[in-house]
Amino acid sequence: MKFNIQYKIAALFLIGGITLVTAQKKDENIGTEVVNVVKPYTPTISDAFKVKETPVLDDEETSKKENIKYDIFSFPVASTFTPSKGRAAGVDKTKQETLYRNYFTSGFGNYATAFAELYVTHDVGDNDYVAAMVKHLSSNGGIKDVEVDDKFLRTSIDLTYGSKQREFAWNADAGFEYKRNYWYGVPSDYGMPPTLTPEQRDFVIGRIDDWQTYYNGYVGGKLTFNESMFSGVELKYNRFWDAYDASENRFFLKPAIQVDLDQNVLKAEFIADYNGGEVGKAFGSTSALKYAFANFGVHPSYAMTRDDWSFDIGASVFYSADMEYSDNKLFFYPNVTASLKVVGDLMVFYLGADGGLQQNSWRDLTTTNPFLSPSLLGTNPSAFEGIKPTDRQLDGFAGLKGKLSNYISYNVRGSLVAERNKILFRHNSYDETILEQEMYDYGNSFGIVYDNVRTLTFFGELKADFSKNISFGINGSFHKYTTKFEEEAWNLPEIEFGANLDLTITPKWYAGANLFFVGERKDFESRNNAPLLANIKTLNSYFDANMHVGYKYSERLSIWLRLNNIANQTYERWLNYPTQGFQGMIGASYKFDF
Repeated sequence: MKFNIQYKIAALFLIGGITLVTAQKKDENIGTEVVNVVKPYTPTISDAFKVKETPVLDDEETSKKENIKYDIFSFPVASTFTPSKGRAAGVDKTKQETLYRNYFTSGFGNYATAFAELYVTHDVGDNDYVAAMVKHLSSNGGIKDVEVDDKFLRTSIDLTYGSKQREFAWNADAGFEYKRNYWYGVPSDYGMPPTLTPEQRDFVIGRIDDWQTYYNGYVGGKLTFNESMFSGVELKYNRFWDAYDASENRFFLKPAIQVDLDQNVLKAEFIADYNGGEVGKAFGSTSALKYAFANFGVHPSYAMTRDDWSFDIGASVFYSADMEYSDNKLFFYPNVTASLKVVGDLMVFYLGADGGLQQNSWRDLTTTNPFLSPSLLGTNPSAFEGIKPTDRQLDGFAGLKGKLSNYISYNVRGSLVAERNKILFRHNSYDETILEQEMYDYGNSFGIVYDNVRTLTFFGELKADFSKNISFGINGSFHKYTTKFEEEAWNLPEIEFGANLDLTITPKWYAGANLFFVGERKDFESRNNAPLLANIKTLNSYFDANMHVGYKYSERLSIWLRLNNIANQTYERWLNYPTQGFQGMIGASYKFDF
């Protein structure tokens, strides 16, 4: 009865509320009324009641608990089972390989090729260390059908002293490099009758018996801080010269600051880069040709991460001063990159726009092509413009990278690069009727030309680490060049391909292989004594395969065999400069500690 009365009262209030709402909707204007309050409101609190913790059961029927009685009948069971004691499973422990800090490796091969490399390091006290590396590679030559001596030699030494403290680290470096090579790339038809008599031609070929020698010395250092806004500074001075009185000085300074803002990073790099020198006298020139460029730049950037997005937003400003010809310029470049994790680490999309002012140096050029004329221009000194910086106006790119599995990663990318004053190597013109001239003026040297070049590139790469014993990689690039002044992008290939494989066969045996393919390139050959014979030369594409195998006699001593240019192709890396054919070298490596 109690519950029924409560339900009826609630229903009356609900009906009344609905009636009131309906009435209000019918007559929206309910009027106004003045209410006078004659007594202040005095609130009171009614007594509270507590719900009983033990509820009253109103069930009509309440069942009684029944007492259950049970008995257990036990009886013995005969068993012949005897449990054996458990044994822990054995774990195969691989013996940890001893890591040595120093090594020496050396080998000898055909073409009387000698190779040696030594690296040593030693701690000085608790925090300091000293290190040194010495390298040597030489060959007595013997390339087939080459009339001029084709020996070469490379020797270098690098020294380092450093210190690692809790708050900072620094190192000081110094080194020296010595390189020699012959100008053996004389055209095979140089001075053929009737241009020269056989005696005159033999005289010319016999004259090319001197080395071109390059010397390079440097000092430098680096300072880094672990917990400071000033993150560090790098500096280096480089002195480069050759056997023909050409020389170059370069000084580089790069301080940097970094501020960590939560998960974001604000950085700024400051660059001072000076390069100047003088190249040798060109044919018909009475004095050395000088050049000097000083580049000053600042590169601020802001890196941040938002969910699956990562951004690096920055820009560069460079001021370049031509100190010989008073031609100063200001350059602005974007430095922006972004990446998006489309499917975690399995697929990452990235894109960006980059640029910068690239300082060129004579040392860098001779490292790429050691057969450069000391004048850089052969018989045309009036065209000398110095070794100017390259204006990389824009490098726009986009691509995908990620993993196909836990062992295989990939990267595909497309880019468009616009460059002003890009350096191209071009074969120097020559005159066959002049018997006595410099060693590099017999059609056996290269000069440089500048051009505005746009390069469209598609790049793909695949890497696989199937296990700690097997790794494999393959990559390829396809280029399309557009030049403004020159007929071709001289000596630049349109196709490049490479692959490598490394194997650990057993704990004692290991092996590896690498191969590369370079497509056709174009160069220009011009004879001053026969201008009508000037033409564009096509250098054939080439394929080079190399492999090595080694045996670990002990933890310290290994014996190895290297085979290079297995296909025995005497291809031309540069016009009229064939390379050595099949090369084999056997050697040993020894690791040690003091």
